Amino acid sequence: MVVAQGMMMSANNAALIAVCVLGAIVAWDAYWLTRQRQDIPILGELQNGGFAWTSEGPQEVIRQWGNLASMAAMMALPWALIGASDTSYWYAIIWDLLLSLHLISLLIPKRFAVTRTHLFADGQRYDWKRLRLQRRQPARRIMLLRKGWGIFGPLPLGGSQNDLTVARSRIEKALSVSADWDISATKKSEEE
Repeated sequence: MVVAQGMMMSANNAALIAVCVLGAIVAWDAYWLTRQRQDIPILGELQNGGFAWTSEGPQEVIRQWGNLASMAAMMALPWALIGASDTSYWYAIIWDLLLSLHLISLLIPKRFAVTRTHLFADGQRYDWKRLRLQRRQPARRIMLLRKGWGIFGPLPLGGSQNDLTVARSRIEKALSVSADWDISATKKSEEE
């Protein structure tokens, strides 16, 4: 029994690992968000029929409401466990600070782009072969699903209703195997 107790990790060491993992996730997400202006330097109509748009803070709240609720629960959870596990409260403070930074990053307006081959969202580039439109679409955003991720793969896109209407039509064209991407853009580039 003494050997088994000696092999258990202390609560503070477990908290340190959890805080380090969360810090790495927050830093990783922040890095990708800084890339969105490089990947999408212009907004509006793109060459060859693509389209780029941006969201605003309130639209990000609508887009991220599920993540925001999860973050609130994750911020409260450590405080309930500190007394029972005899963990230093500093880990809970650092945890909440990191989650607060992540919350802020969720609410920052984002840039999105639809091209013939990829979707650009949240600083990432997604091949259309890895995505599909959710059958029932929410009213004020576009919901894509990442193939193979199950319930953990929603990819919501935010923006104004006009931008979302244009983006959805381009997304449907990109996802459709038989659809011609943009005949007018192709003809225009051939004439020039």
